[in-house]
Amino acid sequence: MFRSTVLTALSVSAAVTFVAAVSSQTYTWKNVKIGGGGGFVPNIVFNPSQKGLAFARTDIGGAYKLNSDDSWTPLLDFADDARWDYWGTDAIATDPVDPNRLYLATGMYTNSWDPSNGNILISTDQGKTFTPSPLPFKVGGNMPGRGMGERLAVDPNSNNILYFGARSGHGLWKSTNFGATWTQVQNFPSVGTYVPDPTDTTGYNNDIQGLAWVTFDSTSASGKNGTATPRIFVGVANKGTDNIFVSNDAGSTWAAVAGQNNTFLPHKGVLSAAENSLYISYSDGSGPYDGTAGSVWKYNITAGTWKDVTPVSGSDLYFGFGGVAVDAQRPGTVMVAALNSWWPDGQIFRSVDGGTTWTALWAWGNYPTLYKYYTYDDTLAPWIGPDDTNTDAGTLQIGWMMEGLSIDPFDSNHWLYGTGETIYGGHDLLKWDTTTSRNITLKSLADGIEETSVQGLISPPTGPPLISAIGDVDGFVHNDLDTPPAVSFSNPSYSSSSDIDYAGNSPTTIVRVGTSTDGSQGKQVAISNDSGATWYESQDYGAADDVAGGKIAVSANGDTILWKTSGSGTLVSQYTNAFTAVASLPTTAVIASDKKNNSIFYGADGSTFYVSTDGAKTFSKAGTLGSSTSPFRVIVHPNVTGDIWVSTDKGLFHSTDTGATFAAISGVSQAWSIALGAPKTAGGYPAIFAAANIGGVGYFRSDDAGVNWVQINDAAHGFGSASANVLAADLRTYGRVYIGTNGRGIFYGDASGADPAPTATASSTTVAPTTTSTVKSTATPSTTSVVSTTISATSSAPSSTATGTAQLYGQCGGIGWTGPTVCASASCSSCLRDTD
Repeated sequence: MFRSTVLTALSVSAAVTFVAAVSSQTYTWKNVKIGGGGGFVPNIVFNPSQKGLAFARTDIGGAYKLNSDDSWTPLLDFADDARWDYWGTDAIATDPVDPNRLYLATGMYTNSWDPSNGNILISTDQGKTFTPSPLPFKVGGNMPGRGMGERLAVDPNSNNILYFGARSGHGLWKSTNFGATWTQVQNFPSVGTYVPDPTDTTGYNNDIQGLAWVTFDSTSASGKNGTATPRIFVGVANKGTDNIFVSNDAGSTWAAVAGQNNTFLPHKGVLSAAENSLYISYSDGSGPYDGTAGSVWKYNITAGTWKDVTPVSGSDLYFGFGGVAVDAQRPGTVMVAALNSWWPDGQIFRSVDGGTTWTALWAWGNYPTLYKYYTYDDTLAPWIGPDDTNTDAGTLQIGWMMEGLSIDPFDSNHWLYGTGETIYGGHDLLKWDTTTSRNITLKSLADGIEETSVQGLISPPTGPPLISAIGDVDGFVHNDLDTPPAVSFSNPSYSSSSDIDYAGNSPTTIVRVGTSTDGSQGKQVAISNDSGATWYESQDYGAADDVAGGKIAVSANGDTILWKTSGSGTLVSQYTNAFTAVASLPTTAVIASDKKNNSIFYGADGSTFYVSTDGAKTFSKAGTLGSSTSPFRVIVHPNVTGDIWVSTDKGLFHSTDTGATFAAISGVSQAWSIALGAPKTAGGYPAIFAAANIGGVGYFRSDDAGVNWVQINDAAHGFGSASANVLAADLRTYGRVYIGTNGRGIFYGDASGADPAPTATASSTTVAPTTTSTVKSTATPSTTSVVSTTISATSSAPSSTATGTAQLYGQCGGIGWTGPTVCASASCSSCLRDTD
């Protein structure tokens, strides 16, 4: 039961000095294993000189190196808040002369969403370490056309020379010193003209796609060991005009390749050295989502002639083409992938006679029967499925958005291809050619690539340790953090989930929200009463059609849902009745529910905090959050009503009186996601975790309600953009925190080093609510530093003196509390005294 006279301000009149420490504690970090990738893999590139050496790039999850057991090692986990856009990898090049050299073109967006210019990351140890070479323009690893390529290439005869094809009208660039510096090739004929949507005003779909790929003709060199390759091909995103250009004098002059077909956009240009030919895949869109027509052409370099080798025609051609691969050991063996065949499945074609004839991974029988020439194996990621072994159409096992396709140059049986969700491939590819049924084994082979964009995480006090809401793949119940989940959410399943919450008094009650507004996935609020094992969504349920996304908070008993939608305001529903608007809460407010009192909800907008005591029907203004303009998250003590934390652009704020007043936590200049976890000692205050700026941006833990902090991330684990990530802390395992990233999946961390000694103590953990602190340190996150702030606080609030037994689940103690101090016997687990 809510009481209006709860914990108030500090009961002292004194100058209180608070010291915030930025020391560090060693943590062991692991990915929560999802196992299947979870996002778009634009390409996989094998090194032609070293057996077994291959790399994959992703659009928002960085780059990976292939291991001998088919797993992958991430290469860019060091990317932190200042280098978050390293995870947008728009091109990759592995040096054919010196396999230790690896180059990545990084940058997330070319529009205003990303203020930073791109970089060429240079490694001389196969990706263990990198040196950035800044570019004077932006790079778009998550922009349209990101599956084209590769835009970055190393001269196979003089490996100090590299070329990079830029976006946004910046043209062709060249380096002659292993990528250290770059200059624009001024006489290159075209910077590209194609934009996906000229009417778009965001800068995303109306940006010039630019140069699509650079391919050296390794056979054109008269001598090797330092002689620049004379012949270079460059594909450009032009439609209706010349789009493939060639230089025959090592880049001194350029000309359009005669006789080319310019109907579509050239996605890939892959050299078949043994045939002295170039295979080019075309699509009518730049991808990765579009593509309704296209073709495949073969250019005979010696003869200067073109041949249309498109595998299908007529009504069978309803997609463009993306991935292209040639078998270096078997001249004339070539494979191409449908860029976007959404029904009945993706498709891949294979030819062993240079494109004259083709066979496919599946073929139609009598509708709706499909003849599948493969066996499906998703053991490493069983949730990917569907595990349909019959011949029904529409399973989408093969994939979509297939721009990356590669055959191991040392092993004709080994192949890999990237999709919009994972990497597939196998080790028995030659079966495709040798038996009537073919029946190759198509495997999920993305183990180690965790590319998901995490939108919400909860770690309830009972049941599974972690439940996630994830973009593109909906979300999971993680019963075992080190084992891929068997299934994702289902019945209902959404393409993406934007948030998830649990009921504090009934933690097996879970609510999640989906993001679809087109009516294709039903109502966008789903409820589970068994910790996410099963869900229900009645057609009579109160969620309206075409309302989706945003954030959600469920009341302590699980009967009321407060929903901040993505475009329809803030809504509330009780007992699954129709959602109604909450007029008294700003639609931009961050929301949360009290974890013990079923009637209390919270909101924060600008510098104002809001409280509802009637089940989110109405909200009233309560305390203030200093000079904050952007609150990010509100979290509530799992066992104490009205003990609230709010992270904002101006710091971290704590209330122990249901939001009536707030104290600014000293030394925290910014805070984004925050979480409360198990206390260090039984009965102690929960550990608080924060993605924050405490003398520098990083990830921190405090065991004493914000007096002392330790930094828990390290130089090898930057977790990308701090403001984009979400945190949850384990309420059963002290020190364990979950970090959901925007591109590298979910990490969980456990303390593995001794706690640093506290750097300071304070006479109280509560400060005057209207005072803000000033950070006096400019130390970087890796530095051990101390910041001190002296705060004057005055209050006449009495300490707790009353006696008597509280009502069931009522408050029964705390600083300033004047009511009953004995908990009702049935509610002791839910009314821990706040004696701080």
